[in-house]
Amino acid sequence: MFLSLTLAGLWLAISGVYKPVIFFLGGASLILVVWIALRMRIVGDEHNPLVFSWRLPVFWLWALGQIIQANLHVARLVFSPEKISPRIVSVPVPHKSSLGKVVYGNTCTLTPGTVTIGLDRDTLVAHALDEQSAQSLVSGRLADKICWLEGSTESQQ
Repeated sequence: MFLSLTLAGLWLAISGVYKPVIFFLGGASLILVVWIALRMRIVGDEHNPLVFSWRLPVFWLWALGQIIQANLHVARLVFSPEKISPRIVSVPVPHKSSLGKVVYGNTCTLTPGTVTIGLDRDTLVAHALDEQSAQSLVSGRLADKICWLEGSTESQQ
């Protein structure tokens, strides 16, 4: 039910056209999408848009700050290429839910200087551009922040 309301609200906000034919087509597509999602069994507790509640906007702001800092760091590396020392790092994944693991891998990749190259049940493998980028992953701050996002008290350290 919440998925339907979320999709309908998003559609209304993005559409900007409020004519009867468009409402009918939007409603039909909404029903089709929800039906397909239910048939694929991808709708459940873990995929509920309310899972992260109020923590999600706070996490987004934090992640945006990290991305800006990492962009500035990579820009400095571009002007000092001798400081670039690529490496592969492997860090533990403390998240229980698959959604938490995906957010962890994606956030790592979104942050300039690091790219997720592998993610399994209990390990994230990433390419880091230099020691500082590698250390940002090894420190566990990102993993801890995603544990906080999930509402979990378990952390990497």
